[in-house]
Amino acid sequence: MCRWLAYWGSPVRLTDVLYTPVHSIIDQSLHSKLGAETTNGDGFGIGWYDGTDAPGVFHSTEPAWNDTNLREVSAHTTSPLFFAHIRAAIGSAVQRTNCHPFRYRRWLWMHNGFIDGLGDIKRELSFEIDPALWLDVKGTTDTELMFYLALTYGLEDDPPGAVARMIGFVEARGREHGHRFPFQGTIATSDGDSLWAFRYSSVGRSRSLYFNRSVRQLREMYPDRAVLREAAEGTRLVVSEPIGDLPGAWVEVPEATYGVVSQDREELIPFTPRTPA
Repeated sequence: MCRWLAYWGSPVRLTDVLYTPVHSIIDQSLHSKLGAETTNGDGFGIGWYDGTDAPGVFHSTEPAWNDTNLREVSAHTTSPLFFAHIRAAIGSAVQRTNCHPFRYRRWLWMHNGFIDGLGDIKRELSFEIDPALWLDVKGTTDTELMFYLALTYGLEDDPPGAVARMIGFVEARGREHGHRFPFQGTIATSDGDSLWAFRYSSVGRSRSLYFNRSVRQLREMYPDRAVLREAAEGTRLVVSEPIGDLPGAWVEVPEATYGVVSQDREELIPFTPRTPA
């Protein structure tokens, strides 16, 4: 499986989040502790918002730990909201068009997990995508199909509802083909203002997902840490695997839950797929 990270807060230089912490996501590309695989070396991607009309993206099929371009770009990029994803491919080709995060207009999307029995239902998933969106599908991953299904179901207007319908459709089609537990994964998506993160699996044992305790709490716990004095109050990180070296700094996202973070909202909400009619 993969590892991913989503940041929301005051503008920060990407390298300070991607490289600097102990057990950073770059370190996890070689030494993951909670992933299905220790090594995640089948490419990477970053996506960031910088005040322009659409987010920037940078993808490569090189291992993240060995890519000098990633280090260069991240050292000179500052953003208040960005995604990072390191990939461990399970079936789809190692190519740039298969690297997360995926982008459509102002939206970013990334995922860790899989669709069980994808080969049996891929055609049905593809045909469900709005024809007006089909030419934007460039790669061969289940993640990109999920993204465009969610867009078909109204992601731009109602992200939780669209994701619920998307997963409900995947589960219904998978079970029709004899797969008891079709969906497994964690998902992050954003429109540049808000961040949504989902944790759900059909079997009820989802891939790991964590968020940081509030900066205020962390300052009380670790008053001598300069990095916490510099962080904005509302800073949030959502990660597949904790980074840093501060015990107690991370809270696990509950099973079958999604979180939303924005300027005026921060909430965890139970999540249930919506079975299509």
